[in-house]
Amino acid sequence: MAEILLTSDRTLMSDYHKNEFLGFGTCAPPNFVPEWLFTYLFFPHMKTKGGIPKTAPYGLRKVEAQLLKEGFNVATVSPRYLHRFIGKAKVLGIHVMDPFGLGPASSTLASILKKEPYLAKHFKKLLGLREILEAKKHGLKIIVGGPGAWQFKYRPDFVDKSGIDCVVEGESEKILATLFRSALNGEQLPKHYDVNIKDVPQTFEIPDIVNPSINGLVEIGRGCCRGCEFCNVTTRPLRWYPVEKILREIDVNIKLSKNHGVCLHGEDVMLYGSSNVMPHEEKLLQLHREVLKKADSISWSHCSLAAVAAKPKLFAQLSEMILSKQRWWGAEIGIETGSAELAKKIMPAKARPFKAEEWPEVVKQGMGLMHDHFLAPAGTLIVGLPEEREEDLLKTMELMDDLKDCRSLIVPLFFVPLGKLKSEDWFKKAQLTELHKQLLIKCAEHDFRWAGNLMDITFTDKWYSPALKGGYKFFTWIAKRKTRQQVKEFHG
Repeated sequence: MAEILLTSDRTLMSDYHKNEFLGFGTCAPPNFVPEWLFTYLFFPHMKTKGGIPKTAPYGLRKVEAQLLKEGFNVATVSPRYLHRFIGKAKVLGIHVMDPFGLGPASSTLASILKKEPYLAKHFKKLLGLREILEAKKHGLKIIVGGPGAWQFKYRPDFVDKSGIDCVVEGESEKILATLFRSALNGEQLPKHYDVNIKDVPQTFEIPDIVNPSINGLVEIGRGCCRGCEFCNVTTRPLRWYPVEKILREIDVNIKLSKNHGVCLHGEDVMLYGSSNVMPHEEKLLQLHREVLKKADSISWSHCSLAAVAAKPKLFAQLSEMILSKQRWWGAEIGIETGSAELAKKIMPAKARPFKAEEWPEVVKQGMGLMHDHFLAPAGTLIVGLPEEREEDLLKTMELMDDLKDCRSLIVPLFFVPLGKLKSEDWFKKAQLTELHKQLLIKCAEHDFRWAGNLMDITFTDKWYSPALKGGYKFFTWIAKRKTRQQVKEFHG
């Protein structure tokens, strides 16, 4: 039995029916759909063998790889079968994405529906497991880390009450060995460890994963060069992995999980290999050529509208390559606002190489190209940004009208103080104006319009499509009814 166990809560230990973007369903609170059906539709249990998950969150796999490289005895296990392993363990590492539902999507839905999101509910459920509580009595150390580690600064009492020994915030590859060795030796750990900039790893210091990640996700780089004030990622230096490193991780996924699908993860896949805001054509094409020699399908985690609009012919080439193997692909994008004035204030580099004043036109051009080339984006708008005025909201609503024929899901998110704006106040439901409500309704109607089309192209030619598609259409039908009831309440 391993001395170190790694796990996450159920909402992260799922393959989301092999569609990474369905994972956004975990941000919702329990709602008008029965819990058993909602969890099956959006975060079904991960398949395991003897309690060991077939695949696991990518961040957890990176931690696992680093600890194995350092010579530790470590195993990644499903939270569902933790009781089989924890008796002999000395340290439990837990990966978190949004542990308290403070992220933009989950806090928005929690505020509107007045309930705790599923991801927060399941994180607390994990730490409350009887086997963990028993192991704590016998000296088990708990170390928590991941993209959601920042949230523990807002819940300091929870750290003590739940028995967490250390929260690690930042890219941890270079300091993991020290922390876990101290934990194994029963030494005192820092309650919150912020990774110093000098300890941020270079690409050659980041190990390849040794076991498969969920839905074939592999990093192609870290950091972002756009500097949006509301984002944490812009505080990290920009680094791209060499193609060879990316292909090695794809090989791990294909060999050990038989998954030939790949999700390329970067804050802007269109900027792979570039040192500025202009796509590097040669490197981007080479990456996709090499990946498509191995992969049956590709998706992107994120891309920018400006990079797509800056190189329409390159984007068309990439689309042709990708669509030779599939009907469509997805990516998350940030629209954030339709106001050029607000864009200039809080995200002046978001539009580059175009001017910030051109942001609405950049969005329309980028979204139009995505529609024409069958990239179906999940876009975000930020509601309640600092310095937001009525004129800004009206511009965003005008932009939504302009995007009505673009195949997409567009989600309005309440402002969360992150990045350079972390000292600002949170936006709350009580602050919603009539214009805010109209914008939320406009986004909902846009999404309902395109949901059916997206479901049709997602499940075409898949043997399990009738049951799942029926479930999602049922969910969409109920959501539409409830939203329209909410509209009546808004207008009282």
